[in-house]
Amino acid sequence: MQTPHYLSSGDRVAIVSTARKITETELKPALEFLKSWGLKAVLGNTIGAEDHQFAGSDELRASDFQKALDDPSIKAIWCARGGYGTVRILDRLDFSAFRKHPKWIIGYSDVTVLHSHIHKLEIETLHAQMPLDIDAKSEAARNSIRQVLFGDAYRISYASEASLSRPGKSKGHLVGGNLSILYSLCGSSSALETRGKILFLEDLDEYLYHIDRMLQNLKRNGMLEHLVGLIVGGMSKMNDNSVPFGKTAEEIIREAVSEYDYPVCFNFPAGHITDNRALILGREVTFEVSPKQVLLQFL
Repeated sequence: MQTPHYLSSGDRVAIVSTARKITETELKPALEFLKSWGLKAVLGNTIGAEDHQFAGSDELRASDFQKALDDPSIKAIWCARGGYGTVRILDRLDFSAFRKHPKWIIGYSDVTVLHSHIHKLEIETLHAQMPLDIDAKSEAARNSIRQVLFGDAYRISYASEASLSRPGKSKGHLVGGNLSILYSLCGSSSALETRGKILFLEDLDEYLYHIDRMLQNLKRNGMLEHLVGLIVGGMSKMNDNSVPFGKTAEEIIREAVSEYDYPVCFNFPAGHITDNRALILGREVTFEVSPKQVLLQFL
């Protein structure tokens, strides 16, 4: 796996939207954070653009992202927000220059499309909070982005949910992202390779039966069997039908991987939650789950 160059004071960071529309006003807190880190924000043409729910047409969103990919003065691309739409531009993108000169691609949720696709190029990406609502996230979440971008030593630890977790220790490359997006990519050229990997999953505002459907799909695609670890982040604002499904999202996931023996943790501080810590996807990590603590160390 290639690691993009770490950033230095004065470097330029492009902010573009690959999905839903967003205004420059909504970006003000993120612009202040970049400034405080000594970085210069470069706003793309998608900021303020509008095509129904999207940040401009597919053509505009693709060309805006492509411009940032190809510009050697841009050292990182921070996707402005999620929603839906990144998959619509993916096949319009040319990663030739990016493969020769990788840069950090930052975001989560719908940006999982890019994480999964770029993983096949064997380049690390950064699953982390986007500019939208960054001021409402924890200080640890914001600082974690800066730590990774500037190459600081980085690890995440928290108190284990002993009743759900499965203890163990493993080592492998970290992959994953939003469950719904990974599910939607199954069967495509951007589908995630999980054999021998540690998989991270999170999701938001899904029906419990659909969580089960997606897990069964991943399982039938062989994406759960050959893992060396499973990390479950926020499974936030789940919905149920009038006839209850009968299990929480965490219980559904635990049941889906019950026949395997790799370590599993829940309530990891990443996803659609206040404490959304940065994850270096593609990076080799050690993962340890004990009855009292979960430790993820980025190597």
